[in-house]
Amino acid sequence: QAAKPAQTLVIAGIPDGLLQDDVMADILTIHFQKSKNNGGDVEKVVYPTPRKGVAYVTFEDQEVAESVLRKDEHRLEDKRLSRYYPLKVTRYCENVSSVIISLVVLAL
Repeated sequence: QAAKPAQTLVIAGIPDGLLQDDVMADILTIHFQKSKNNGGDVEKVVYPTPRKGVAYVTFEDQEVAESVLRKDEHRLEDKRLSRYYPLKVTRYCENVSSVIISLVVLAL
């Protein structure tokens, strides 16, 4: 899903089902481009994903991804949302995804 793990972050806590998926992807893009969020140029946003309320944001520069990770609190705010939503921002790790998939397969 993410071709550039070092530049990709996993964003959790996205309100599910409030807005159309493409609108939510736009809101996420805008959020992570703003300098007040330690953001920068966003290459792509993958939303929705197989995990509810989770998106993958890939930045053009790894430094921007690192900067976004360092920000203490991300609050998703937009006039189309009734309130702000705290987001959990973590590093993308291909190993974590493959481990989860393996566990699901084993459980079946």
